[in-house]
Amino acid sequence: MKHQAIPYFTFEGTAREALNYYKDIFEGEITNVQTFGDANYETPPELDDHIMHARFEKGDLYFMVSDVFLNQTVTVGNNISLALELDSEEEIQTLYSRLKEKGTVYMELQDTFWGATFAKVKDAYGVIWDLNYEKEQVK
Repeated sequence: MKHQAIPYFTFEGTAREALNYYKDIFEGEITNVQTFGDANYETPPELDDHIMHARFEKGDLYFMVSDVFLNQTVTVGNNISLALELDSEEEIQTLYSRLKEKGTVYMELQDTFWGATFAKVKDAYGVIWDLNYEKEQVK
């Protein structure tokens, strides 16, 4: 396994503003923007323009962002996680099992509407991990 952990920032309705702020600061590119309204997933209309997922890139600087779902709040410390893009079902299952053993599951390992297997777990030391395995690897 050779993976780079990718910072994933979470905002309370200000992800778009934050992305534009980072674009101005770092002169990078905002890509893969998907709103809750774009998703094939039932969400309240007030979330339609909120960002469900987006990426920021500038050379080697790369991170992802989203807004929280309704009734969730952002607290400094829980507003960043580390995302791992994994290579197989076996790998994601192994890491998920190990992390949840002494950690807290935020989202059970499951198939998602975006075509991946995904889980979100806070480890024994408070670090939040987003585990993602894209079933159809894009080359």
